[in-house]
Amino acid sequence: MAKKKGLSFYQKKKKLNIAVIREIGSWIFWICASILLAIVTVYCIGMKTSVIGPSMEPSMYNGQNIFLNRLIYRVSSPKNGDVVVFLPNGNEKSHYYVKRVVGVPGDTLCIKGGVLYVNNEPCEDYFNDRIAEAGVLENELTLEDDEYFVIGDNCNNSEDSRSANIGNVKKEYIIGKAWFKMASGDSKIGLVE
Repeated sequence: MAKKKGLSFYQKKKKLNIAVIREIGSWIFWICASILLAIVTVYCIGMKTSVIGPSMEPSMYNGQNIFLNRLIYRVSSPKNGDVVVFLPNGNEKSHYYVKRVVGVPGDTLCIKGGVLYVNNEPCEDYFNDRIAEAGVLENELTLEDDEYFVIGDNCNNSEDSRSANIGNVKKEYIIGKAWFKMASGDSKIGLVE
């Protein structure tokens, strides 16, 4: 039989490959699942806030955005050295305070000669300067259960637990642990140390 020459309006129908459709469906499913997981993580575990004032310099700067882990302190307790975000005295109308934990329940603290002592051991790991104002730590203070003592890294320019109006921070007032910080004037993210 001879082939027809010329135009032909009949084309071979292409069949959909089931394997390709499954692969596309799989990609769509995993992309949607990843987006959902990211949203749940940000809204249920994480939170974004910013540092107000110079009290955490040089670790963090005024206006710098930080991301919090709100879940961690539901399953564990703050430790010495953690940077926490809290509401002073649980006051919901106040801005969030960002400070470093230097005392945990049961610790005895005082400031002598510009040096913080925790359980009679000098603690100078977090501060570049001598502490000029001892505040409530002029005399020894022992933290009760569920109380934490916090100080800003820039200890001479910080309103923190040394002030009577802030005082010891109860665990229930702690919103979360500072997790990541945005680099100043940049979109880079770094871990909070």
